[in-house]
Amino acid sequence: QVQLVESGGGLVQPGGSLRLSCVASGHILRIDTMGWYRQVQGARREMVADTVSGSGTIYADSVKGRFTISSDNAKNTVYLQMNSLKPEDTAVYYCNMLIKDGSMNHDDVWGQGTQVTVSS
Repeated sequence: QVQLVESGGGLVQPGGSLRLSCVASGHILRIDTMGWYRQVQGARREMVADTVSGSGTIYADSVKGRFTISSDNAKNTVYLQMNSLKPEDTAVYYCNMLIKDGSMNHDDVWGQGTQVTVSS
């Protein structure tokens, strides 16, 4: 069974920065995609950043130039560096990975969510 654990959320003032981390554990054969999504109360969950193994990276228009997704494959970890944060970035952030596990299952796995609040 593969699981994701997120960390790095918190309260920050407008213009500040945060870095989110998400670590996958379990018997992992291959990670096909890594991404970050966010959701505010009463709204749909939206894609923030997504990267595909052997392919490129995409960002939501609202975060381009401010957020950067990166990964450390040896540690099965994905990061989201968030700079120049705005109040409208306030949301619960979820990491997501598409993973082949040790039983050759293809799992779409989500983290538990971490709260990011941007406020003065």
